[in-house]
Amino acid sequence: MSIVSLPPSLQPTLPGRLYADPEIFAREQADIFETMWFCVVRSGEIGRPGQFRTVTVGRESVLVTRSRDGAARAFLNVCRHRGATLCTEASGEVKRTFRCPYHAWSYDLDGRLAAAPNLVKMPDIDRTEYGLVKVAVREWLGYVWVCLADTPPSFEEDVVGACTERLGDAEKIGNYQIADLAVGRRITYDVRANWKLIIENFMECYHCATIHPELVDVLPEFSRGYAAQSFVGHGAEFGPGIEGFTVDGSAGLDRIPTVDEGQDRRYFAVTIKPQVFINLVPDHVILHRMFPLAVDRTVVECDWLYLPHVVGEGRDVSRSVELFDRVNRQDFDACERCQPAMSSRAYAAGGVLVPSEHHITEFHDWVARKLNSE
Repeated sequence: MSIVSLPPSLQPTLPGRLYADPEIFAREQADIFETMWFCVVRSGEIGRPGQFRTVTVGRESVLVTRSRDGAARAFLNVCRHRGATLCTEASGEVKRTFRCPYHAWSYDLDGRLAAAPNLVKMPDIDRTEYGLVKVAVREWLGYVWVCLADTPPSFEEDVVGACTERLGDAEKIGNYQIADLAVGRRITYDVRANWKLIIENFMECYHCATIHPELVDVLPEFSRGYAAQSFVGHGAEFGPGIEGFTVDGSAGLDRIPTVDEGQDRRYFAVTIKPQVFINLVPDHVILHRMFPLAVDRTVVECDWLYLPHVVGEGRDVSRSVELFDRVNRQDFDACERCQPAMSSRAYAAGGVLVPSEHHITEFHDWVARKLNSE
């Protein structure tokens, strides 16, 4: 089955195999996830030297830690001796070195080879050359970002630029003080769907009136089917009588003081390709990080961020968390509903985009360029 021609109001999607073919996913791992800036952990999770987390980026396990000089560091999580996985735990803390459990090669917090059995008998070994393989690191918005590319792309253009392109002003994202906020809640979702289905879902609101009744109550303009991301600088306005971005529209928590009048009582959404979604409201920020693990499996780690005293005082954040937790579960259920059909002959040529979804074509074009190595 194929779509021979389309009326002007419709545009084609990507073909189904791009969501279901493991070989396509392998190319995405190599050409997208391993070449772009990838947001991995909240900076506070490696707040002290020696604290670490291990994360999956593309086909690699990456060890993220903090050195004694306070800088974030990242390395491929592979011992240089015989290739054993250095750290098998998802998180933890070491005092001085990471020690391989196989032959006890040990590396300091800067990745340098610090010790190994009989190392004194091998004086010709360069401890830096045989140290851990380094990965490029940046910290921004209170998160650690890594890039596996030998020559990373511009962080300012690809990451900061995505926020500027969406909000229309580089300073708008800074008004939310994201680096200084505290994690009030984290929920991890294991979604049985391709990562591109999740991005496409986040970018459009044609489905909002169908599956997001709570969200549409708070943001009534979403009932028209157009997402805020369709318009540069636009934020969806809270409805009449809505006091806060909560599941019942009741008052939220303390407003971030530097949010300006144009951002008050509004919701902004930003997509930073390939795996970050940022949701901005006056009293909190919701940041999603996707970790694509297979062609049909994506783990999404979602943080709800509030002013530090709100979290420190143990204030009740449940009503704001519940709103977007419901939205997430509704969205991910929809994506999981689509995933099996990506292998159907009915979707071999793909589907169609209606006018309110036309901006997704830009994402599809971007994917095509990446897979063709631009």
